[in-house]
Amino acid sequence: MRIPEIILVTKSECHLCEAARKVVSRVASEAGVGWQERRIDEDAALRDRFAEEVPVVLVDGVQRDFWTINEARLRRTVEAARQG
Repeated sequence: MRIPEIILVTKSECHLCEAARKVVSRVASEAGVGWQERRIDEDAALRDRFAEEVPVVLVDGVQRDFWTINEARLRRTVEAARQG
């Protein structure tokens, strides 16, 4: 099995980001993989790309969800990525 790269793009003072953080953390933990959080507040390129869509979940560099993160869909996506 391969280890997918999971990135959660967030911004400060974002209630949707707080909820997304919990979902991503739970799914990644269940799958036994790590994840990273990147903030548009600190990265101009991410801000230009995702300013109106945060939070955003990327799996292996592909945008998979935004605003309200669907836990079941993320779980399926991570599992498919692990299978290669």
